[in-house]
Amino acid sequence: MTHDDPLAPAHPAEAAILASGLRVEPREMPQLTRLVARRLPADRDAVADALCQVRRKAWASAAMALANRAGQVWVRRAEADAAAASLTDPDAGEAELRAALDAAVQARLRQAAPRPGAALEIVEAELQDITGSTLSAERHAALAQAVARAHGLDATETDRFARAAAHVEERRRQDFRQAEKAAREKRREEVARLRAWEKSLVGIEAIPGLLRCSEREALRWAGAGLLPVARRIPGPGGRERWEFDPAEITALRRDVAGWRAQAERDPRDAGKQSPRAARAAEEAAGRGGKAANAAVARAAALDRYAAHFATARALIRRIILVTGPTNSGKSHTALDRLAAAESGFALAPLRLLAHEFRDALAARGVEAALSTGEERILAPGSRHLAATVEMCPFHMPVDVAIIDEAQLLHDRDRGAAWTAALMGVPAREVYVLGAPECVPMVKRIAQLCGDEVEEITLERKGPLHASTKPLHAGELKTGDALVAFSRRDVMDLREGLVARGRRVAVVYGALSPEVRRAEAARFRSGDADILVATDAIGMGLNLPIRRVIFSTLRKFDGEERRELNSQEVKQIGGRAGRFGHHEGGVVAVLAGAGDPGFIKAMMEAPPAPPAELRPQVQPDADIIAAVAAEIGSDSLFGVLARIKRAVLRKDDPNYRLADLTQQMAIASAIDGVAGLSLMDRWTYAMCPVDERDNGITRLARWAVDHGGGRAVRPPLAGRLPPPDRASGEELQRCEKVHKRLVAWRWLALRFPQAYPDLVEAENETERLDSWIEDVLRQQRRARRAA
Repeated sequence: MTHDDPLAPAHPAEAAILASGLRVEPREMPQLTRLVARRLPADRDAVADALCQVRRKAWASAAMALANRAGQVWVRRAEADAAAASLTDPDAGEAELRAALDAAVQARLRQAAPRPGAALEIVEAELQDITGSTLSAERHAALAQAVARAHGLDATETDRFARAAAHVEERRRQDFRQAEKAAREKRREEVARLRAWEKSLVGIEAIPGLLRCSEREALRWAGAGLLPVARRIPGPGGRERWEFDPAEITALRRDVAGWRAQAERDPRDAGKQSPRAARAAEEAAGRGGKAANAAVARAAALDRYAAHFATARALIRRIILVTGPTNSGKSHTALDRLAAAESGFALAPLRLLAHEFRDALAARGVEAALSTGEERILAPGSRHLAATVEMCPFHMPVDVAIIDEAQLLHDRDRGAAWTAALMGVPAREVYVLGAPECVPMVKRIAQLCGDEVEEITLERKGPLHASTKPLHAGELKTGDALVAFSRRDVMDLREGLVARGRRVAVVYGALSPEVRRAEAARFRSGDADILVATDAIGMGLNLPIRRVIFSTLRKFDGEERRELNSQEVKQIGGRAGRFGHHEGGVVAVLAGAGDPGFIKAMMEAPPAPPAELRPQVQPDADIIAAVAAEIGSDSLFGVLARIKRAVLRKDDPNYRLADLTQQMAIASAIDGVAGLSLMDRWTYAMCPVDERDNGITRLARWAVDHGGGRAVRPPLAGRLPPPDRASGEELQRCEKVHKRLVAWRWLALRFPQAYPDLVEAENETERLDSWIEDVLRQQRRARRAA
């Protein structure tokens, strides 16, 4: 088009913009022209609407600036966007923007929860997730007022609610500060006590003066184990410096004459520790005083851990060790025997598997109760129980027990629970199921308990082989499982497959058992072609997988990134070729992720000899109480510190102490909470929390509320967006809230008066399960439609 007038608009859209009379910034003209051009012919309203669309990004930024200037840190970008989108006047000013923002924020605060108090807690929790810190008192008061207004309270009610919320929050913060201060003081006292005790220790050269003996006698008695060694300090060349507690040594003076008489009667045994000498050493250890390390070790008795389980030791037990690869029928064999028994336990590593054991018993005509950390299902009249390993009943004799996944005896975090279950389960027949790698440790534990062991070795029911070539993503077929080792990698792989038009189910550790089971059902039913999962599929979840394809041959194990070991490749890869669904299974690696020869080598490798054959042990409530009484301390941190230092020598021939790092961190955080007994604090220390999600700090706040007599409300997720519009961040936050609910429900079963809203917590758990599953399903559909 040509124009005689050089000032005439070059395009009808520009003419419409000029005709509207609206004020347009030069920088806005290009985008506005494009928008108006799509709506020709355009009147003033159409131009105004397009201009609002151009200005909404700037309005949203201005809205966030308004919120920041007002100190309203609870305002989200989503509310700023909603406020900007609601404006219809392109010349809207700050007052209109402020009103629109207030309306959007009030809608979210109102929808967070039906009650103002619950809404306030939800928004505070969201802010803490984002910022990692709590609100100041002033901002907490402002938020309380905003929540009250959003819920329709009048000025008087708003003021009353805000003052009550401020009073509760101030009391909570005051209690928390006092608890922190008291915990620090207790820790300093315990550390000072330990350091003073360490300074009091003496070397072997001081023994003659303490026992009025010769240097030769001191060396001989120390070598025979008659003198309790308080501390061993490594030295050059593998040598050790032994240090002794003077109080313990002085208490042994009365035994010196007897030791000399024994040496005169049998000089050949003078340097050896006879049973009588061992008993004498033990008795001597008990006379060392309240602060003596040997006395602490004697009170804990972890070096005689098997004897701690009196009910099991009173039975004549037979251990039936059933080993074999995955898909060899280990669980089927043991469950048949358990179902035929009049009473028994089925102990599983996961709540999901405990449910599966219960269902399997029901299919065999046996009703069983259920006991997990956060869940109880009663079965009146039944003498069968399905439970997680940590919930093993130690005082209820039964005919048969199953302990599954015994290779977890070697697990750094949970191995001690398997030790306790295997040593303490009071069953006449104990079926221990696991990979071949568990055999040496199970036999060692049976030897320590004096139990007979019968071995049953099963073979895989269908063939399994390693692929000789890597697979490309485009070669994946229905029934394949793609394995990664982090949530992020699982979601990235899922997105890539969805972009190719594949229907995908996902399984990873952060998902609840209910959602994992639902996703597994989608794969099993054919609603999903491909499963993308972490190594969570390596335990339970019997699925009709045709091929297992590793997306990487390395994983981070909590300490370092390393190559997969043979047991991991066998355990995960063995899920391929489920008997009854496929004639055989294939294990492969994704192209670019590694050498297929590595998979073959790991699958053919014999069981690796265990690096350590001493089972892990840890204290229980009885041991905590005994040590606390022995050292005369109410500090849980102090008790755990003494247990870590004293109860087991590093060279103990039978046992090794489990890692108590998290329990000590929790103890350090809650030791100063008034109103909680030592046993209450020990219960808190055993609560399953995620340290990466500020779990210990959150647990300490719950403990402070508990100790202060305030009900601890369950964590809530608040209003959830429609599943097809949920972001990845919202999905991940709901997974975190779900895990917090697991910890809350765990505590609610142990402290029902302090955690009274169990029904609300269970309802919220079910709501999140349903929403998360809908998100995983709806997001797939949305992306395919796009």
